[in-house]
Amino acid sequence: MGSVEETLKCPVCRDFFTEPVTLQCGHDFCLTCIQAVWETDDSNKGPLFCPECQIFLPSDLTLAINTGLQTKVKDFITTGPSSAERHTATPGSTTKSSPTIYCDHCIEMPSMAVRTCLTCDASLCQAHALLHQQRSALKEHTVVEVTRDPLSLKCREHRDELKLFCLEDRIPVCCLCVLIGTHKHHKASQLHEASTDFKKMLETTMSQLLQRRNEAEHAIKDLESLYTETVKSAADFKERISDKYSRIHAVLDGDERLMMQIIDAEETCMTEWLEVQRGIMEAQIQEIDRIRASSKSLLQETNDLHFLQQITSNNLCDPLDFAPIQEINKDLCDPEKLRTVERLVDDLSVALSQHFPRMWSYLSCPALDTKTAHPKLEITKDRKQVFWRRQPVSEGQSSRPYDSQYSVLAQESFTSGQHYWEVIVQDKPFWMIGVTTGSVSKIESLILTSSSLGVNNTSWCIYHGDGQYLACHDTQEKQLPVTKRVRKLGILANLQKGELSFYNADAMTLLHSFCVQCSEPLYPVFNPCIDMNGLNRQPLTLFWIKDPWDWHSEGHTN
Repeated sequence: MGSVEETLKCPVCRDFFTEPVTLQCGHDFCLTCIQAVWETDDSNKGPLFCPECQIFLPSDLTLAINTGLQTKVKDFITTGPSSAERHTATPGSTTKSSPTIYCDHCIEMPSMAVRTCLTCDASLCQAHALLHQQRSALKEHTVVEVTRDPLSLKCREHRDELKLFCLEDRIPVCCLCVLIGTHKHHKASQLHEASTDFKKMLETTMSQLLQRRNEAEHAIKDLESLYTETVKSAADFKERISDKYSRIHAVLDGDERLMMQIIDAEETCMTEWLEVQRGIMEAQIQEIDRIRASSKSLLQETNDLHFLQQITSNNLCDPLDFAPIQEINKDLCDPEKLRTVERLVDDLSVALSQHFPRMWSYLSCPALDTKTAHPKLEITKDRKQVFWRRQPVSEGQSSRPYDSQYSVLAQESFTSGQHYWEVIVQDKPFWMIGVTTGSVSKIESLILTSSSLGVNNTSWCIYHGDGQYLACHDTQEKQLPVTKRVRKLGILANLQKGELSFYNADAMTLLHSFCVQCSEPLYPVFNPCIDMNGLNRQPLTLFWIKDPWDWHSEGHTN
């Protein structure tokens, strides 16, 4: 073969190779062509020989597709021969980006083909295509748009036209395929009927998709509206709550100022009284000092007349009747009113302490431990979400969407004190959330095998399934009378009292309490459950706040 194009054609069909195979002698053929020559689809039967060099081949010959040659054929058909090898069959023809297909009936003066007859396996120019239409013997032939590979429109097995569509395997087939071939006894329809049916189906699908797209757009608008309303609502609540706290602060500040003023006034009153009493005592001391000084001067007088005259003028002839110095009554300075003020402040503190600390003061922000996650669970990078990552499971594949082995532990465990955490469940139809106790290695091995959360004596949980809530522990289940769907589940572990309580975290209403007595660390456990038919794909999300307030670090007590 002189040109590149000829080397890419099968010696039997004279067309470009389709699934080329290379024999031991080095000659190449289409797989279907060499099988047709040997008149068998099984290369292990009959005398095998090369149609080109006529040499006999082993009977156990295995035919393998020559992928390199197949790639060259595809590249040649796609891009055409290079400019150095491209030659025209007629003078004046122009070079194009893809190979030109010529009419197989125009021998002396090749003309460009515009149609292909699948019955004749021939490419036809405009004139010969018109002749096909005019001749009655050729009117039944199947003529299509010109193609370089007419075999692609024919059955590879029978070399017959693909006129039928197998409804079971959903591929075009020839009549022989349905009568005697691999599609025997299969339901089949005409190509145009199948095409019409599928076009109607696609039109219906497109209409449904358009409707779903419109619904999705409306849903997005609703979500955007809800987003705006949520942001505005949060801002309004923050403003109102801040205003309420401002009023509370104003009341507390006013009460504090009043109490301080009462104390200041009481202090002023007592100190003024004490100052008056001090003045009285000092005046008495001055009078005593004056009399003593006068008496001392008279005692030094040696003239009796002068002495008697002076003692008479100073009224000192009679002994002085001094009033006794009154002892200071300390009870008069008893700070009873100050104690009353302190008692009132204590009463206020007791009244407030009934509502403080808030349960949220104990809010923990645990992270999920990826090492303990079941292999079928997916944990987000921030370790705040867990969900079923495999393909949705149909109801026939699993009757236990709540299988508790699909769990993950939190990294943090608790051995003392009070701890509270929240899990966002939103509208998940199935979930299981609780705690388990024990060493981490023991818990990991149980979770990754067949441990059942809530059905042994070392774990406690709440299970939700399609609107029903069950409290589970040690094979015991108790249905809870929950009237409002729980969107966030709150868990409070009070290890001093040995209590484990579950709450509707939005309304802060108690759902159920367990008595928990354990000496080993307590680990939060989360189970998003299997995704049933794509309806339970939502994650379990840990509720986090940026800066958790440690009530105890502020010096407060219960």
